[in-house]
Formats: sequence, structure tokens, C-alpha cells
Amino acid sequence: MKLELSTQQKNTKAEFRAFINQEICAYAGEWDRKEFTPPEIIKKIAQRGFLGAILPQEYGGKGMDMITYGILNEEIGRGCSSIRSLLTVHNMVAHALYKWGNKSQKQYWLPKLASGEIIAAFALSEPNVGSDAKSVETTANLTGNTYVLNGQKKWITYGQIADIFLVFAKCDGKPTAFLVEKNSPGFLVKPISGILGIKASMSAELYFNNCQIPQGNLVGKLGFGFSYIASSALDYGRYSVASGCVGIAQACLEACIKYTNERKQFGVYLKEHQLIRQKITQMITNIKAARLLYYQAGYLKDINDPNSISETSIAKYFASTVATKIANDAVQIHGGNGCSSEYPVERYLRDSKIMEIIEGSTQIQEVTIAESGYQDYLFTTVTTGLEKKLAERT
Repeated sequence: MKLELSTQQKNTKAEFRAFINQEICAYAGEWDRKEFTPPEIIKKIAQRGFLGAILPQEYGGKGMDMITYGILNEEIGRGCSSIRSLLTVHNMVAHALYKWGNKSQKQYWLPKLASGEIIAAFALSEPNVGSDAKSVETTANLTGNTYVLNGQKKWITYGQIADIFLVFAKCDGKPTAFLVEKNSPGFLVKPISGILGIKASMSAELYFNNCQIPQGNLVGKLGFGFSYIASSALDYGRYSVASGCVGIAQACLEACIKYTNERKQFGVYLKEHQLIRQKITQMITNIKAARLLYYQAGYLKDINDPNSISETSIAKYFASTVATKIANDAVQIHGGNGCSSEYPVERYLRDSKIMEIIEGSTQIQEVTIAESGYQDYLFTTVTTGLEKKLAERT
């Protein structure tokens, strides 16, 4: 299959790029330093329909195909990884509700999510629970018609401004998902500051002290929390991160080409040095490879191919590790300037490192991808054996 963008996708990419260049690129550094996302940019993103990107039109969404959604994440990631993280977590919750919510939950929440009337956050990580997500310590108990939650969540992206949270807790010992509104009794949000990267993503800790939510806020069924709801949402999150990492890498490349065209050392422009050209070549090649990987994963999602999950993990693994390498090289090319906030490459490096941790760390992806490889080998071996036996019989 030839992976080539359609005319519509190419035009849409150009529209995304123009919007990002005008509304985000010039301000991302300031937002990073202030650790703050202005409400005005969220409103502009919502007006463009980006917060309802993957929701069907019947709920007010854009109904984007997955490659176009990847392109959107790439372009926003090129401008500001914090803003791209908003797109990620908001759409993760929207996807989870669309796939696992009941009829009334869909009819009430999805149009509000699609329009950006409310902002959603994904609350899985805890102080003692990261990669081992199914071992959440937050608990939920049903008392009458009310669930009572107790526990704590940490590193919740845009938790400071979210109106609704998809929270994972153990109920009767089973990982289960719940919707928690920000004004729920017994619910407290505490801002987190001073993180390494995506500093404008307004992260927060969440505290549940006998937090009361209606019984109707249960999403899916008891025990569906991790294996079904979180897993499917995280798959979409990984795809968003993968394509967003290509955006970081592309921003590094563009910054380096500009800088090496203008900066002189030893009497010549940096671009004339062989080692600089080697790094630029590696950047270009790895970016193209990473982009094709997320295109492939997006295509497989659009045709509902079960291999899309493993291909998304591969795309996320490759794109995030490549983005970190490219950002590191970008800082090196910029020298002392690369360590200054006057140049964006230091932000790209900090943001890229976060990408290797969120939505499944690099090491978790290595375990997952390797396991998939062994399963594929076993399946191929068994299938080949059966084919031989059938051939012998005939």
C-alpha cells in the first residue's frame, strides 16, 4: 500500500499549519515560562472543532479520519506540546465515553466535549502507581445511589482547569471508571508546578476525601476500568503522542536549518560543516520514518485492523525516542544558545523527554512490542505447521 495523503488531507495540513504558526508558535515559550495556558487559545482551538476532532458529527464533532487527526497533533506538537497534551487528554475522555458510555452519558456529555463547553482530563496515575496502572489505590464504594471515592491522583494534565475527570478507582477490588465533576463534594484539585516539560499543561494532583458522585456516573461496568476503558483510551493517547513527537522533531529540524544558515563558526556558516550536515540528514530521515509509522497506524485504525494497537505502540516508541535524540542534537547544534530560553530548542528537549514517559513509557513499549513479536512468531509457526499438515493430507 502506498502511503500518500489525499488532496483534502494535504489542504487540511496546510490549514492546520497556518493556524498554529499564527496563534501558537510565537507564544509557546511565554506560556511555558508562565506555566499557564490562556483561556483565549483554548477558545480558539474549540472554535476550530479540535476538541471534538475524533467524535462523530452527530455529537457535534469533526469526525476526522485518524491520519488527519495525527496531522493535527503533529502540527500542534510542532508549535506547543502543552497545547497538544490538552488535545490528547480531552479526546481520550471523549473517545472513552463514546465507546463505553451509556446513552444518556453520550447525549449529555459528548456535545459539550465536542464544542469545548467543558474541558476533560484523564485521571489514572497516582503517587504510587504509574506504569502498573491496573493497581490503582483509589477506591470507590456504593452507598445507596452514590459512589464514594477516596484516594489521590497525580500528574493529571490540565487538571487545574478541567470541568470533568475520567477517574479510575477500585470498586469491590475491580478497576472501574467514573466521571467526576470538579464541583463534586469531597473533591480537591491542587496545582503542580516546576515539572520538567510541557510546563504550560497546568498539571494537578487530585484528592478524593469521601468524594460523592451519582451512581449514574459509572462508565461501563465494574471491572471494565483498565482492560477496556483505560486501554482503549490510552491507545488513542499513544497515537496522539506519536504524531505530536513528529511535530517536536520537525520543529527542531526547522530551527536547526534556520540557525545553521545564519550562524558562522571558523569563517563559514554552520551548514557548511560536514558533521552538521550529518546531523541534519539523520533528522530528516528519522522524521520521515516516524511520520510514516503514525500514518500507517492511523490507516489501520480507520479500517479497524486489530494490528493498529501494536502499530501504534511502535509509532509511539520510535517517534518519542527519535524526538528526544533530535532535540538533543538540536541543542548541541545551537551550543550555548541551545541552553537559553531565548531559543525554543531547550523547550523541545524538555518536552520530548516527557513524551518518553507519558501514555506508556519507552520501557513499557519495549516490553509490549517484543511480546507482540513473540506472539506473531508463535502464530506464524502454528499456522505454517497446520498448512503443512493439510498439504500432506491432500
